Amino acid sequence: MEFAETLDIGGYELSIEPMTPADIPRLHELSVAVSWPHRADDWAMVIGLGHGWVARDQIGRIFGSAMWFPFSRTVASIGMVITSPRLQDQGAGRWLMRRVLDETQGRARVLNATKEAFRLYVSLGFKTLAPVAQRNGIVTACPDFGTGARPMRDADRTRILELDTNAMGVARPEVMWAILGVSEGMVIEREGRITGFALMRHFGRGRVIGPIVAESEQDAIALCGPFVAAHQGDFLRVDTREPEGTPFTDFLSAAGIVPYDAVQRMSLEPLPEPTGPARTFGLINQALG
Repeated sequence: MEFAETLDIGGYELSIEPMTPADIPRLHELSVAVSWPHRADDWAMVIGLGHGWVARDQIGRIFGSAMWFPFSRTVASIGMVITSPRLQDQGAGRWLMRRVLDETQGRARVLNATKEAFRLYVSLGFKTLAPVAQRNGIVTACPDFGTGARPMRDADRTRILELDTNAMGVARPEVMWAILGVSEGMVIEREGRITGFALMRHFGRGRVIGPIVAESEQDAIALCGPFVAAHQGDFLRVDTREPEGTPFTDFLSAAGIVPYDAVQRMSLEPLPEPTGPARTFGLINQALG
């Protein structure tokens, strides 16, 4: 497919160029303009883990971005697709997505669609899978979370990667090693074997708990509980596919971590099936799944 390297749109002549760390200040301005919470440090992490493109005008301003992350040779996650408000609905997002889709041919593509981008992804052939709730808030209470979780140790990390692979259906070792390097962790260990884990790191307005992988809702609550207890009065976020009215989401709501927004998980091709028995209760974030 022939791809145009420049685009005249909305009175701007834009060129598409590879994303680099030097773009972080302008990318941060772009995400602030659409009310995304990403800090410059959050941008630095995703740039280190993925491949990205920016739409740049002749004086260096960035009007759009799109990234993809190679989970494996067969699966890629697409994220950080942002268009400047002044150019939304004018084709810049489709232009950037075409570049990403060209680069990721041969892989199963998955993403989490915002309300603003949902129609674009449907038009590109993506199919809906499940809603993802962005929950956040100031922790106002610490409901009972039982016992059973302990702090993560360095020796636990290999097993954590195995659990994440089984819960996702695909290995993403580079992503997980990077997240482990900046996170606190809790694990559940039974009969000498780790059966669940949760990680927490700085992100956006405060901290995010994710990924969360557990065999049951009670285990997911036990894993998150110590983080909630340690951060009363602080801003916490959890991105989850769990529906309202379950013990896990009721626990989060009682703590002050309440629904804020929702995105739609979508894929262009069939995805590998998780093998369990543990499942994903919380995402790393919307770009990385």
